[in-house]
Amino acid sequence: MSASLDARVVVARAGLDASLRVAPGEVVAIMGPSGAGKSTLVEALAGLVRLDEGRISLDGETVAGDGMHVSPSRRAIGLLGQDALLFPHMTAAGNIAFAAHANGMSRTESRELATEWMARIGLNGLGARRPDQLSGGQRQRVALARALAARPRMLLLDEPFTSLDVEAAAQLRQVVQEQRQDTTTILVSHGILDAQALAGRLVILEAGRIVQDAAVDEVLADPATSFAAAVAASAR
Repeated sequence: MSASLDARVVVARAGLDASLRVAPGEVVAIMGPSGAGKSTLVEALAGLVRLDEGRISLDGETVAGDGMHVSPSRRAIGLLGQDALLFPHMTAAGNIAFAAHANGMSRTESRELATEWMARIGLNGLGARRPDQLSGGQRQRVALARALAARPRMLLLDEPFTSLDVEAAAQLRQVVQEQRQDTTTILVSHGILDAQALAGRLVILEAGRIVQDAAVDEVLADPATSFAAAVAASAR
């Protein structure tokens, strides 16, 4: 079940003060120059970084702020960055099954779901391999499947396609596209292609502040800052 997000995230050490609202099932892309606070924002939403001020609410339930900090494991939020961070001692299928089982599925159901996901991400027959026996692109696909197998209310993607080759990145985008109706998604990216392919909205974050928030096409047609103009130029 996808969730709505209503957040004001203030993290002083990162110079971040950003407010963001996301509707259930919406896909929002976030772009900005290096050091703008993009990763800090998604880490705060996931519960990995504590707020100095502000509040984060999922479906009206406060998970951070007002003296409260709900742990990452209890937020039902999936996070995938550039590094897959798979459990090295588990097989590919075992990583996926672990996430499903931790979310309440029986061991049998978890194994069956893992098999389904391995086929869905194009890695049918590779479930018994450990992470060090997979390519970087394959590991990222398994990591995405693991995140989704836990049935998160929200999926946070922090530049997960950056280090992948063109084919592997396209395969991951396809999986995200197929899931977009079931999971609210926030995608941090350096490339406008990701936003155009996946997102309905584009948020521009600069120096810890949101300077533009509109439909992707609107931002590209009427960029508000020089960075946004450079993004628009790269889309031509």
